[in-house]
Amino acid sequence: FELPRALIPADLERIEARMRDLLKNPQSFIYQELSREEALHLFAEQPYKMDWLQDLQQNVISIYRHRDFADLCRGPHLESSASIEEGSFKLLKIAGAYWKGDEKRPMLQRIYGTVWPSKAQLEAYLYQQEEASRRDHRKLGKELELFFFHETAPGMPYWMPKGLIILNQLINWWREVHDREDYQEISSPLINSKKLWEISGHWEHYREDMFVMNLGEDEVYGVKPMNCPNAMIMFKQKLHSYRDLPLRLSDCDALHRHERSGALHGLLRVQKFQQDDAHIFVAEEGIEAEFDGILNLVEEFYSVFGLSYRFRLATRPKDSIGNDELWEQAEGALKDVLHRKVGEAYELAEGDGAFYGPKIDILIKDALGRDWQMGTLQLDYQLPRRFECQYIDASGKKRYPVVIHRVIYGSLERFIGILIEHSAGLLPLWLAPVQV
Repeated sequence: FELPRALIPADLERIEARMRDLLKNPQSFIYQELSREEALHLFAEQPYKMDWLQDLQQNVISIYRHRDFADLCRGPHLESSASIEEGSFKLLKIAGAYWKGDEKRPMLQRIYGTVWPSKAQLEAYLYQQEEASRRDHRKLGKELELFFFHETAPGMPYWMPKGLIILNQLINWWREVHDREDYQEISSPLINSKKLWEISGHWEHYREDMFVMNLGEDEVYGVKPMNCPNAMIMFKQKLHSYRDLPLRLSDCDALHRHERSGALHGLLRVQKFQQDDAHIFVAEEGIEAEFDGILNLVEEFYSVFGLSYRFRLATRPKDSIGNDELWEQAEGALKDVLHRKVGEAYELAEGDGAFYGPKIDILIKDALGRDWQMGTLQLDYQLPRRFECQYIDASGKKRYPVVIHRVIYGSLERFIGILIEHSAGLLPLWLAPVQV
């Protein structure tokens, strides 16, 4: 809204009272289609709606009418305000917002509100929001002296001594379990030249999400947003035999991904993070057994924290590399994995896979019933071919391995943020930074 003065909380109470009055005399929400010319005439005195109309390409414009008010809207809406139960809505807060999110455009005022089918559902939602505020990891992180952020490093947490204890305890346990399961931990450079990212496909498909450094004289480097390409380089340091497979390489290096400032959110959305990465080089015939082992690890890790989880299969995106046959093989293999594990009880996200392969996302539900994506298991036929990673099979021929990319914690920063909110700051004893 563009108003002559700033709104205050008392205004929300007055607006709510007026909304309740309007509900006493229910009216219909009427859908109407206008020609572009009719819409331009109707909204001629409203510059913001005229601006929206300039962005719309279609000749038929949809609007909704309620009493004498008309607004641009795709809908659908309720047929009538009679469907709104008394006491089932609430205005929540006021915030500033640039028109179309552009800081060079006018600053407007936005009112946030919510409406539910019943008063009871509204009350349940408001309780959840109040509890979420009480459990907010940003607030608890400050109170418990775990971490903080500084304006000079947006989205890059500073770990205080107590917070670092939690981070290190998670990593130490991760190392113990992975040593037991014959993973070999590695570490690789934080920065690689543009050449590496061109080979992997990240330069073409992921560059906008990378921190790039141009040092002049054709020296262009990218700070690594993920570990996959360097895992390929590690594999190529010697010619492997089929007896070396599966080769399980794990690492916990720092990663950096460039995010828009408005997308950053405490530890849940950062620009610098660590994740419990692993890249498993396996022969095709070993895929099934390897995934069985990985899913056992998933169960072991999440059960320790009392986290329930489910799976989601993400398939080939439009912006992808590789041929159709290899993508079909990879997607078919992941479907087989899920069918053996959970039957048909998994979700499908068409087109949400990585650009180099399909993936299984692991979704957890926290104490407030909120869903979070945590781990990811990806099956990749593409990068081994782009990097010419090969091994010698039992007949003496060179073959390409398949690579399983997998994380279980996911981003450790994000995992800690969710764990703080899930437990309301009352962490398991073995993670608690202060022992008595």
